[in-house]
Amino acid sequence: MILFELISYDTLKVIWWVLLGVLLIGLAVTDGFDMGVATLLPFVAKTDIERRVAINTIGPVWEGNQVWLILGGGAIFAAWPPLYAVSFSGFYLAMFVVLAALILRPVGFKYRSKRPDAKWRRNWDIALFVGGFVPALIFGVAVGNVLQGVPFRLTEDLRTIYEGSFFGLLNPFALLCGLLSVAMMVMHGGAWLAIKSGGIVSERGRRYGSYAALAVILLFALNGLILWLAVKGYRIVDGITPNMASNPLLKTVARDGASWFSNYTAHPWMTIAPALGFAGAAGAFIGLRGKSELVTFVFSKLSVFGIISTVGLSMFPFILPSSIDPKSSLTVWDSASSHATLFNMLVATVIFLPIVLAYTAWVYRVLWGKVDERTIQREEHTMY
Repeated sequence: MILFELISYDTLKVIWWVLLGVLLIGLAVTDGFDMGVATLLPFVAKTDIERRVAINTIGPVWEGNQVWLILGGGAIFAAWPPLYAVSFSGFYLAMFVVLAALILRPVGFKYRSKRPDAKWRRNWDIALFVGGFVPALIFGVAVGNVLQGVPFRLTEDLRTIYEGSFFGLLNPFALLCGLLSVAMMVMHGGAWLAIKSGGIVSERGRRYGSYAALAVILLFALNGLILWLAVKGYRIVDGITPNMASNPLLKTVARDGASWFSNYTAHPWMTIAPALGFAGAAGAFIGLRGKSELVTFVFSKLSVFGIISTVGLSMFPFILPSSIDPKSSLTVWDSASSHATLFNMLVATVIFLPIVLAYTAWVYRVLWGKVDERTIQREEHTMY
């Protein structure tokens, strides 16, 4: 027996679908509070030293948190080549905007406090805000477009033709999903400031984080209602088997209004995901108002986990539907890499992912502790 045949092809596809979700959730749970703190910066910090307090709550960990973005991109490239080809070409300008905004963050951290000039620091604070707000918004906009279907089609030789535009991505439903993403990150950032900062910055973080938690509940419900009433989902009619080779054109796909909710009807246990989305945000709101730090952060994480899981479970087995040629839609079953590739990548993941997790946990443990104004004054030359 060939080694990779120890795990069936269809099982490996599901495993990698789950792992892709884990990586995306890992990005939102870790780098998400970095984006949230940066977005909150103009609101929670009014003076220079208060802004330095907020910045230094994420300063020691933001670089490690971005590892999840690299891992996610790498997983898409290796496990789902057609998904990588369509998304990274069709969303090219949107991704350029995200990367440009993300580049502002390390530069802002590095140079903001190099000069005492107030205008210099204010401009870098704006850059840090952009570096947090824009990626959070665009990531949500991307999800909104995926749920509606992306305007691409595949030729007979499986070449991708994308017929959309950057401004076409900025449609009302996608922007509403973008606002949900921003609210989710701000809630998570507020929970992080509550647990990691002290003084007035922590108090403002709690206040604005609680507002964001309420916004998450309202926007999550509103997006679900619109998805139910106005957005056509996708379902496979025939021509597909779980262990088939990668050829999306062999299947038949239909669109109707209730398809994105059919998985919950067929598998009621999946409703745990949206329930966690709502319950986590409600728990975060109560915790932020009640000044319960660690519990608040856990609830915020649960909300992020639930909301992202809701999208994945709603769409399964679709990973990138096509709005102009439904049969070109990419699914878990017909757009994966080869059997051997998925197996070899799984072996590497089993070895290296625990190392990444262990190192991340060690860094957080070593660098734990609150940051307040006295900390900044005491360690002036080592702080951002």
